[in-house]
Amino acid sequence: MKKKSFGAIAFALTCTLLLTACGSGAAAGGSAADAGQSAAASESKPAAGGDYTIKMSTQLSEGSPFVDGFNAWADAVKEKTDGHVTIEVYPSAALGSDEDVIEQALQGANVAVLTDCGRMGNYVKEMGILNAAYFADSYEEMQKFMETDTFEGWTNELESKHGIKILNFGWCDGFRHFLTNKPIYSPEDLKGVLIRTPGADVWSKSIQSLGATPVSTVGWADVYNAVQTKTIDGAEGQTSASYPAALYEVLDYMDQTGHILLMNGIIVGEKYWSTIPEEYQNIIIEECAKAASDASKVVADNAAANEAKMAEAGMTIIPPEDIDIEAFRKASEAAYEELGFTELRTELYKKIGKE
Repeated sequence: MKKKSFGAIAFALTCTLLLTACGSGAAAGGSAADAGQSAAASESKPAAGGDYTIKMSTQLSEGSPFVDGFNAWADAVKEKTDGHVTIEVYPSAALGSDEDVIEQALQGANVAVLTDCGRMGNYVKEMGILNAAYFADSYEEMQKFMETDTFEGWTNELESKHGIKILNFGWCDGFRHFLTNKPIYSPEDLKGVLIRTPGADVWSKSIQSLGATPVSTVGWADVYNAVQTKTIDGAEGQTSASYPAALYEVLDYMDQTGHILLMNGIIVGEKYWSTIPEEYQNIIIEECAKAASDASKVVADNAAANEAKMAEAGMTIIPPEDIDIEAFRKASEAAYEELGFTELRTELYKKIGKE
């Protein structure tokens, strides 16, 4: 008998208060398709007449609340700048993998990309801890971490040393779970299971510590086909992305381990950002914060409903109470030790008053 768990309601409660204060980042704030790279590079400078175009890239597919949020952001920016700034939204990795688009941004292309602290950890290693397994238990905790002087220092370093400008890091996408073709109740059940992970060291080591074999060479948009061709056995992700991607059609179980609370951010390259007048920069940042808040609310409000739809389509939802979450938490310690994050975690917990 299929189980329907509405454990996603817990996420909805944790994401009720949203991080709109991150408007300027915490400081205030595959391979790419050849056609996508050419398109981004061709508009790496402002068009004649003082107009500016930002190509917003994401691996998320149409139907994701975040993609809707990007479109709302684009509409607001166009209106507030009297059409002088255009944001074009490219879902489903149309411009390439996140890593490829980040590289385009660093080279001066007029691209923005939805990313996470794990990938930013490729530049400022310590920042990756926010995507380590079981680091944060609620949205409120994550918000506190992002308000620390430590996080502010990381974002400043991204900008000053690596040319990465954070527009906003308040896109709350919920807890990530394993999606598999066999039930997962403990780390032992993941032994030998090939699980798609994002392309960052902290992701791979965290998923490995939980018992699985991480595969970071598959983009999110390719998970469906990769499961069909048996390139991977499953994935780990949040409901807001798993449902629009129709993963319930190729994977039988959602194992609600809730191992990572995913906070996403939008970044651009400082080279292109510096060509945009400050007046427009302020509008872009302010409207990004508003869109992030609204989209995060939609994610929270829709989590349980999307989970129920996946169950109705045939996916078995294994709720947290049927999973040995404590065993997963203990297993995750290996990644903290390997990454050298144990002391950093203690330091950050002290800063937010978490024992």
